[in-house]
Amino acid sequence: MKTAILLALVALAACGAAEPGHEPAQDLTGRGRALDGDTISIDFRFSGADAFERKQLCQISSGCYPCGKLAQDATARMLRSGEATIRLVGSSSYGRPVAVVSVNGSDLGEQLIAQGWAVPATKYLRSDPDRAGRYMSAYEDARTNKRGAHAGAWIDPEKWRRGERLTCERA
Repeated sequence: MKTAILLALVALAACGAAEPGHEPAQDLTGRGRALDGDTISIDFRFSGADAFERKQLCQISSGCYPCGKLAQDATARMLRSGEATIRLVGSSSYGRPVAVVSVNGSDLGEQLIAQGWAVPATKYLRSDPDRAGRYMSAYEDARTNKRGAHAGAWIDPEKWRRGERLTCERA
């Protein structure tokens, strides 16, 4: 899932030289977009969490609903709840840096999985078995309690990106 994090250019400039006793600022590389004259957005992909795509639909007994939009809304709500911490953990995926993003100490990927708006992508977590275990536990809990998309039918986001669709999406 594409997650835009706002970065103020003034804040980037303030990260210049490291103060004594502090780590030097780490360079961040990613494709940016200008939101206004002094604010940019850089997209990151969550490491190990694959959320429903923005245009993806899921199905419950009453029909299809926009689970991808609900996943995006959940991410936006979590980002608004505090300051985001971004830890780069991998190389580019779909042209975007791969990161673990947390807000108020809470891993957004894990939270999306727990809410039923993402699935674990454990093949990308082989080097982090603790996080892989937490993600799988969150997934099983969401599935058991029918949270989010687990209340009905859905297509795995990876398969959806390859063109697989629910019957109600083809109508």
